[in-house]
Amino acid sequence: MAMRIPENILEDILSRIDIVELISSYIPLKKAGRNFKANCPFHHEKTPSFTVSPDRQIYHCFGCGESGNAFKFLMRHERMDFPEAVEALAKKAGVILPAQESAVPSRQASLNERLYKVNELALEFYEGNLYGESGAACRAYLGSRGIKPKTAREFRLGFATSRWDGLITYLRSKNVALSLMEKAGLILPKDSGGYYDRFRNRVIFPIFDIRSRLIGFGGRVMDSSLPKYMNSPETAVYTKGKNLFGLSLSKDHIRKNDLALIVEGYMDFILPFQEGVNNLVASQGTALTADQIRLLKRYTHNVVMIYDGDSAGEMATLRGLDMFVEEGMAVKVVPLPKDADPDVLVRRDGPDCLRDKINNAVSLFDFKLKVLKNRHDIKDAHGKSRIAEEMLFTIGKIGNAILRAEYIKRLSEELGVSEGSVLEELKKLKAGPPSRRHDADSAQPPARSVVKIHPAEKLLIKFMLEEKELAERIMQELSPSDFADERTAKVFSLMHDLCSQGKNVEPSVLMNYFGEDTAGQIVCESMFMPDLLGQEREKAVRDCITRIKVQRLRSKREQLHLQIKDAQSVGDKERLGVLFREFHNLLKKGD
Repeated sequence: MAMRIPENILEDILSRIDIVELISSYIPLKKAGRNFKANCPFHHEKTPSFTVSPDRQIYHCFGCGESGNAFKFLMRHERMDFPEAVEALAKKAGVILPAQESAVPSRQASLNERLYKVNELALEFYEGNLYGESGAACRAYLGSRGIKPKTAREFRLGFATSRWDGLITYLRSKNVALSLMEKAGLILPKDSGGYYDRFRNRVIFPIFDIRSRLIGFGGRVMDSSLPKYMNSPETAVYTKGKNLFGLSLSKDHIRKNDLALIVEGYMDFILPFQEGVNNLVASQGTALTADQIRLLKRYTHNVVMIYDGDSAGEMATLRGLDMFVEEGMAVKVVPLPKDADPDVLVRRDGPDCLRDKINNAVSLFDFKLKVLKNRHDIKDAHGKSRIAEEMLFTIGKIGNAILRAEYIKRLSEELGVSEGSVLEELKKLKAGPPSRRHDADSAQPPARSVVKIHPAEKLLIKFMLEEKELAERIMQELSPSDFADERTAKVFSLMHDLCSQGKNVEPSVLMNYFGEDTAGQIVCESMFMPDLLGQEREKAVRDCITRIKVQRLRSKREQLHLQIKDAQSVGDKERLGVLFREFHNLLKKGD
C-alpha cells in the first residue's frame, strides 16, 4: 500500500505498542500457551478462535479470517482509516509524527479539523451562558428535571440565549468566518441577507463521536413551544445515523456489562447515567440505523431497548428489532407505560425501578406479538395472516435453528394453526419488501473466511519470517513465479525486496504494506501454523521447496497442453512446433 508516513516511524510506533495490552483494553483476553485467546470481536462466536501473539505482535481469527497488527485492529475496531490509527497509536506510544505526515493531506481533513475547533468555540460560548447571569432560568430548569450541577458540567451542557446573533458575535470575535459557521451548522442564512443563530433560547446538549470529538449539538426548549428538539444538520463531521449519543462515555460500561441499553432522547440518557445506570446510549429521537447498530456491536452483542411507551416509540422499537436480529444480536425490550419515559421513571420512582424493568425485559418475540395483536384481530383469518407475516419476517432472520424452531412452535400456538402451516409460510417468505431492507455498510468489510492456499506455500512464508538464513536460502531456490497463488507470490516478492534493501521483515511490520489485501491475512495465518524444530524443520523446508517446484512444472505442462490444443484447432503448425519443443523440455525437467 502507498504509505504517507515514513516506514521507520511506523516501525517505531509498533515497537512501543504491546498488541496484547491494546486488544485487552477492548476485549477480555485469556492466556493460551504462548498466545492469548478471546471470542472474536468481528463476528459472533461461542468458542474462542481469535488469537493474539505477543511474540509476533499480530492477531488472527481462525473463524472469520480477520487478522493484522495493532494498526489494523484499531482500524477495524474503531472504524478508523490508516492515518487516524497511526495518529492514535503514535499518541499512545509517545511518538511525534512529522507535521506534514501526521494527517491526511487533503482539503477535507483540514475542513474537519476546523469544524471540530469551531464547535469547541461554540460550546465555550454556550457553557459560558449557562453559568452566567443569562443562564439562571436554564439552570433552574435543569434542576427541575433532576440534573445535578456536577452532571451538567460532566456532560458540558450549555445554554443558547434568545439573541439572534449571540453566537455569531462571539465567534467573529474569535476570527471565525461566517462561511465556516454555516458549514458547522451553527448559523442559518436570512432571506433578506445575513445570518442568524440556529439555536436560540434552548438547553444545549453537545454531541461527541466515539473518539470524544465534538461533532454537533442538540437543543431543547424549556417550555411547551415547538419544535421541542432541534439538532445540528448533517455536516462533514456529523451524520446523525452514524453516531449514538453518550457512547464515548458509556462504551467501557457496555463492554463490562456485556449489555447495551438503548434509550431515545438526551434526557433519557443523562438522568439514568447520573443515577448509576451507565451502560446505555441514546438514538437521538430517530429510528436506529444499521450504522448505529454495527457501531454498538463492537462492544456487545446483547441489547435491551427502552423506548417511550407511546405509539411512535413502539414503532421505532419494532423497526430496530429486525435490524438487530439481522446483525446476529440478542435483543429484548422494556415496554414502558404510556405516561413515562426513562428520565421520568428515574425521577419519579428511582433508578432501581428502571433496573427492575431491565431485568424483566421481554423477548423480541413477546413484544412484537403483543404489538401486532393490538393492531390486528387475531380471531380473524386476515388478522392471523398479517400477524404471521410480520412475525415470520423477524423469525426468518434468526440464525439459531433451535431458537427459530421454538418461536415457530409458539407462533402456531398463539395463532391456533398447525406448525406445518407456519413453516410453509416461512418457506414462501422472501427477504421482505424492498422498503424494509437496508444496504450493507460499505465501510464495514465483510468477515473473511480462512484463505485456502497450499500448506507448503504458507509454511515457507512462516519459515522465511522466522529465520533470516532460511529466508535467504529459500529466495535463492525460488522466485515469485514459482508460487501457484498470487497472494503468496506477492508476500514472497515483498519480502525479497525488503531483505535485499536490508529492511525489517517482522510480521507486524510486513502487515503495513498490505492494507485490506488478503495477502496480509496469509502472513498472519502462516505465523500461527504449528512450529517445527531441528531436523523436522529442515526436512519440511526441503519438502516444501520440492512440492512447489513440482506443482509449478505440473501447472506449466497443463497450460502448454491447452495451448497445443488451441494451436491444433486452428492449424498453426509453426506455433505447434514451438509448443511441442517446450513441452518436451518440461517433461525432461520432471524426470
